[in-house]
Amino acid sequence: MMLKGIAAAPGIAMGPAKLLTAQAADVKLTEVAADGVEAEVRRFEEAVAQASLELEQLRTSTLAKLGEAEAEIFETHLFLLQDEEFIGAATLKIRDERMNAEYALKQTESQITAVLESLDDEYLRERAADIRDVSGRLLRKLTGQAEGMGLDGTGAAQVLFAYDLTPSETAQLDPAAVAGFVTEIGGRTSHSAIMARSMDIPAVVGVSGWQAAVRDGQFVIVDGSEGVIHVDPDADTKARYERLSVEMAAKKQLERQFRGLPSVTKDGHRVELAANIGTPKDAAAAKAAGAEGVGLYRTEFLYMDRDDLPSEDEQYEAYRAAVEPFGAEAPVVIRTLDIGGDKKLPYLPLPEEENPFLGVRAIRLCLDRRELFRTQLRAILRAGVHGNVKIMFPMIATLAEWRQAKAELALAMQELHERNVPFSEHLETGIMIEVPAAALMADQFAAEVDFFSIGTNDLVQYTMAADRMNEKLSYLTDPLYPAVLRLISSVIRAASAQGKWVGMCGEMAGQPEALPILLGLGLHEFSMSASAVLPARALLSRMDRAAAVAFADEALKLGSPDEIRAAALQFISKLQD
Repeated sequence: MMLKGIAAAPGIAMGPAKLLTAQAADVKLTEVAADGVEAEVRRFEEAVAQASLELEQLRTSTLAKLGEAEAEIFETHLFLLQDEEFIGAATLKIRDERMNAEYALKQTESQITAVLESLDDEYLRERAADIRDVSGRLLRKLTGQAEGMGLDGTGAAQVLFAYDLTPSETAQLDPAAVAGFVTEIGGRTSHSAIMARSMDIPAVVGVSGWQAAVRDGQFVIVDGSEGVIHVDPDADTKARYERLSVEMAAKKQLERQFRGLPSVTKDGHRVELAANIGTPKDAAAAKAAGAEGVGLYRTEFLYMDRDDLPSEDEQYEAYRAAVEPFGAEAPVVIRTLDIGGDKKLPYLPLPEEENPFLGVRAIRLCLDRRELFRTQLRAILRAGVHGNVKIMFPMIATLAEWRQAKAELALAMQELHERNVPFSEHLETGIMIEVPAAALMADQFAAEVDFFSIGTNDLVQYTMAADRMNEKLSYLTDPLYPAVLRLISSVIRAASAQGKWVGMCGEMAGQPEALPILLGLGLHEFSMSASAVLPARALLSRMDRAAAVAFADEALKLGSPDEIRAAALQFISKLQD
């Protein structure tokens, strides 16, 4: 029997089916006594606080493991915990209608999801899953119900069948135990689908009727590329998919052959493929995955999920642990603290801001808390003696900010001199280009910095005036918008004129369709998730630099990201092995 659905995450999964039955809590209405209402509100607020802490931890682990785009899913969930139309409405039900917290929560959830699911916009309809995910987490806190899906983990990797998988559940799947999954609801833009693609877990969603067709333990094949499920397939079908699996494995094996090789185009042009990391242990994994260095070390992870600031010695040990796996020559670019905006520290109170993404964050916060800044700078300088460390300042918008940051670095060096502590006195220093003002002034910055690293996630957001956390504006967050590409091109030209190198550490650097454009524009370093390094190197080896230059020139003349993407994919399809 064959079932059809929506191809959500490519790949082939074969194995025994594992049917997950939702264990919904039985929520009943209980009237709260008048003198107990405020205690019930406090109980609800405590559940919200506990859920917030869990989501911060999940966001941090997801950011380190999968990247910013996936971690933003849980930032959305954190915002929901502050949403007046959700949390505020449930609190009002407790106060005004004297409902118990569980019932007030479920009533609010039902009302909001009913509205979302009635909309014509598929993307907005699928956001109902986020409401249910957050509501379910709160309900577990209120009822004391345990987390988890109850997978038995016996024998071969299983194919999960469920009505739905929440983003939280998907993020915590173990690819060694879960071969793939199938859900009754969802679409390609659902957060669970996004997570599955990042985790390389084949998935088909929107499959109706599987409950009547699939038995627990039955052998199934999930084709996440075509959106089909074969239940108890015949011998020919099984053999065909086994051949396809072998072909896909061979492709991955071919990519693995590029591990340890330089990143060189077909006509001999050399670039550097580096990895974005979030924790010291990620460095060894990135090296093993074929990265030639670290293009972005997100140091804010050292500051998260704790009760106080990390000491200088603690930071030094963490930076050294990230540097040593790459040896003396491979570059490790350490970004100074990027807190503020969507990232907050409970022990470092910051004033509430109308728009924190445009507020006191990153370098602005560091220049406001200079002792905190110099503590980090001293630790990075000390780690520099163990390898090729480079320092990068985030969210620089003006020359004055850059010069103040350099002055703080000089003071940090002086303090280490006075303490007779060894450190590297000759680290390269650069800035992230993520504010359009810096991009437009790149020629002046290039005269003073050692390098640029383009952070496309924020550069797109600020260029397109579109909050990347606003789901209704997701169509404006494509890095292939011509305006963004033109800014990138002008930054690379300005740096090249001064003999300075340019890297990219945003999500765009790891996207195959962006590779020929960025190569043609002259990007020197591509920093991406570790899993994207070998596919990028394999693709790069089939490209001719001169052809990429001509293609990029033509791409800049196109009028939309869809046109540019289509042209890039056509360019790639014509490449010869």
